[in-house]
Amino acid sequence: MGTKVAVAGASGYAGGELLRLLMGHPEFEVGAVTAHSSAGKTLGEVHPQLTPIAHRMIEASTPEVLARHDVVVLALPHGASGAIAAQLPEDTLVLDCGADHRLTDPQAWSRFYGTEHSGTWPYGLPELVHADGTKQRSALGDARRIAVPGCNVTAVSLAIAPGLAAGVIAPDDIVAVLANGPSGAGKALKPHLLASEILGAATPYAVGGVHRHIPEIEQNLAAAAGAPVSLSFTPTLVPMSRGILATVTAKLTADAAAARPAWENAYADEPFVHLLPEGQWPTTAATLGANTAHLQVTVDERAGRLVAIAAIDNLAKGTAGAAIQCANLALGFPETLGLPTAGVAP
Repeated sequence: MGTKVAVAGASGYAGGELLRLLMGHPEFEVGAVTAHSSAGKTLGEVHPQLTPIAHRMIEASTPEVLARHDVVVLALPHGASGAIAAQLPEDTLVLDCGADHRLTDPQAWSRFYGTEHSGTWPYGLPELVHADGTKQRSALGDARRIAVPGCNVTAVSLAIAPGLAAGVIAPDDIVAVLANGPSGAGKALKPHLLASEILGAATPYAVGGVHRHIPEIEQNLAAAAGAPVSLSFTPTLVPMSRGILATVTAKLTADAAAARPAWENAYADEPFVHLLPEGQWPTTAATLGANTAHLQVTVDERAGRLVAIAAIDNLAKGTAGAAIQCANLALGFPETLGLPTAGVAP
């Protein structure tokens, strides 16, 4: 028998992607699949693509059901994970794909989410480089509670953190503009996410410093810089079902020739983060379905700014793949086990 994994919130996009990846993992066995409003339906009614387990019944997301497992992945709405996680055994590996346990500052949580903070868990972005040259991976080896990063956060953090850690860019004027597929907003029916609204349109949202991922991005980039950062962050919905293309710029503080080596050094040994050859630009199609991030950096010498671009699949490397990558680390499996690195373009 493999390591038994329960997925709470299995009816959503992230839950479906988790199940797809878990089915291909040689050490994991899919256990209970649970949800709230979809409880009592078969999995095939909400995820017809999951043919091998389409007959499975969706159960209610209760601590009693989830506690029977070695691993529990919570793919629940923000604010819903804390109460359930608090009732699970301490030796169960729990991975929260929601935001409840990502932030270290309770005041930042209250300001952006409006509820009481549920506490801080080890942060699940293994490749995040710190100002002292270490990486976040070292915090995950024996963790039994892990906060999986936000998808936008992963794209921006991986794009720009190496430059901050190496001191080749300034931390006080970082600008990030993202193109986002609407699956990152979840599966709930919302008028601005309908196909009739999305197709043929690009629409900014959460403009003016109000997006909930901002404090999490600032937290990561401050860890990389060893100093506070200033971030302008603007996401844009575009007509692709999944994917994020993040363009991040910052003031250059070193010679242009020193820029690219910072990214080469940071990611040389990373199996999932790929700095593309010079002149080749990331595309979301190349990361579709894969637990990978494709990056490119260049210098706009006229503007005196560095430009870093990252492409990820928001449901793979941005959520479900990240959770499985962290589970591999926490359980002592090879970090790459069961995770695809080839996209499905076009």
